[in-house]
Amino acid sequence: MLNRRENEVMAAVYGLCDGTDGCLVSPMDILSVLPSRKKYTPDDVEKILQDLKCDGYFDLILSERKGEKMYVINLKENGFQYKRTAKQKQRDVAFKIVLAFIGAAATFVFGIILRGLFG
Repeated sequence: MLNRRENEVMAAVYGLCDGTDGCLVSPMDILSVLPSRKKYTPDDVEKILQDLKCDGYFDLILSERKGEKMYVINLKENGFQYKRTAKQKQRDVAFKIVLAFIGAAATFVFGIILRGLFG
């Protein structure tokens, strides 16, 4: 399971790959897509990319183009499934919230019935 920062970086990488198998991006490209309220540095992004690589989301190759550091990213199976997994997590959270509301409503109704019978 990804933490918040890894999730944001993976969403940025997935968006930059734009439905293709891979992409060539610079650290600044990734930083421009990340939320501005969080303070990411190029070193932070590189560490998170290495962690995601180790988790099997993509292959990562460091390269240089005109003196600028570039990342060659090729998505693996986990990387392709990222959006589907994120939507599934959203559905699971929504289901748990609805289930909690149903439980609260049932408890409320049961309490009124008991109060009517014994009160």
